[in-house]
Amino acid sequence: MTTATPAPGRRGRGRRARVDARTAFTLEFLPELDRGIPFMDLLLPEQVEKVHDTTMRLLEETGIEFRDDESAAIWAGAGADVDGHRVRIDRALLMELIATAPSEYTMLARDPDRSVTVGGRKSIFTPAYGAPYVRDLDGRRRAATLDDFDNFAKLAYLTPSMQMTGGVVCEPMDVAVPHRHLEMTRSLMVHSTKPFMGSVTSRERAEDSLEMARIVFGREVVADTTVMTSLANGNSPLVWDATMLDAVKVYSASNQAMLFSPFVLGGASTPASVIGSIVQINAEALAGVAFSQLVRPGAPALYGQWLATVSMKSGAPMAGTPDIDHMNLLHGQMARFYDLPWRCSGMCSSSKLVDAQAGYEAARNMFGVVLAGANFVLSTTGYLESAMCQSYAKAVLDGEQAALFRRFARGVAFDELDAAVDSMVDVPPGGHYLGTAHTLANFQQAFATPELMDADGYEQWLAAGGLDAEARATAKAGELLSNYERPPMPDEARAELDDFVARRLTEIDPNVL
Repeated sequence: MTTATPAPGRRGRGRRARVDARTAFTLEFLPELDRGIPFMDLLLPEQVEKVHDTTMRLLEETGIEFRDDESAAIWAGAGADVDGHRVRIDRALLMELIATAPSEYTMLARDPDRSVTVGGRKSIFTPAYGAPYVRDLDGRRRAATLDDFDNFAKLAYLTPSMQMTGGVVCEPMDVAVPHRHLEMTRSLMVHSTKPFMGSVTSRERAEDSLEMARIVFGREVVADTTVMTSLANGNSPLVWDATMLDAVKVYSASNQAMLFSPFVLGGASTPASVIGSIVQINAEALAGVAFSQLVRPGAPALYGQWLATVSMKSGAPMAGTPDIDHMNLLHGQMARFYDLPWRCSGMCSSSKLVDAQAGYEAARNMFGVVLAGANFVLSTTGYLESAMCQSYAKAVLDGEQAALFRRFARGVAFDELDAAVDSMVDVPPGGHYLGTAHTLANFQQAFATPELMDADGYEQWLAAGGLDAEARATAKAGELLSNYERPPMPDEARAELDDFVARRLTEIDPNVL
């Protein structure tokens, strides 16, 4: 894991030198997870077929609305039954379209060593998305700013378990909405060399993000290569709106990946039923993926969702419930049935603080995600208040937990067995292994040792300040940011990027949404 920088100029020998070597700040990167444990499937094959058939009948008979004239015309041209914006899609047409979407794809990063593959048995983790508030390094809840956005982009770059910098890592409320996408996209590009997400809140903003990618990567590269994965949220129940469809038309036409994610409040925007919700989500996500293939056959498209269940006492969204785990497991099983990469959300919580509720909800949510085998885990780090708040401390805590979940999902290395058995010869009955050659050779990687989870005795913990997890993580976040160094970008690309942003800021009226 990334650790602290020792005092400049310190030199030492023996134990002190070894401690300094272990705690020296290093920029690390964990590649995409290559899964080593089985997927957990809840449904029998005949039940999968029942969900599929029910979904097809929903799309054929009830249909789904594409609330955009151009998109409805594209469906009509493909042979769907279109009545105004209501589109009824024959199952043969639908299956023919989704078959052209790739089962996995690679995103090129600004640093090619940070490029990642999404799909199959591979998974990537990305930060939370869209919070208008932050819980800052002083423990205050306040409106997010562009400085916060920059900081969360930096933290994503510095966190080994994050394979993407993310997208709207928080909403910079001090920037006018029409200008916000320019500042956010530039920040993601310059503060990190990992892949990133583009703006989707209008066709014009998607086009700006794409043009900025062309500046940084080169026009020829972006013409043929996926460098972004961006988010299209469906409006459940059974609606794709014009804003999201415009973004799809921009990105999919340029071979950039899209996450087709119905925004689900279980029991409010879906039936009050786990299996019923899955049928509706399935219909919405498949229709979105199919539309992307009408725009450009073979464009990367992820089948996905954002899930919360609704409290029947208050109507508030809830995270980390067993029902969400079940829906993620079912969603993963259906994605594999269609041979599509899929997205869900990770360490989500409706808690207002980094407390026991936040930890329980985040862990329960994430265990379901990992067992289900999600390929693209959005909102892995920092998420509080049902996506309304992004926490510095939780971003760091979740980043470490993501590395531990990654280790869990990689499975057990069976090839270690012989050496471990050989070490048993050196230890008499009732002895211990702490000083054996095998332990000395393997202690650093044999078992996970989280940095932010305190396992010391009470007296040691008290002597070190008696800090709780949030306090330790807040200090760690500040430490990481103080050690951050901006990765290099070619001078000509940076100058052109800044010129583009400056020009667009003058062209776009900040008062017209």
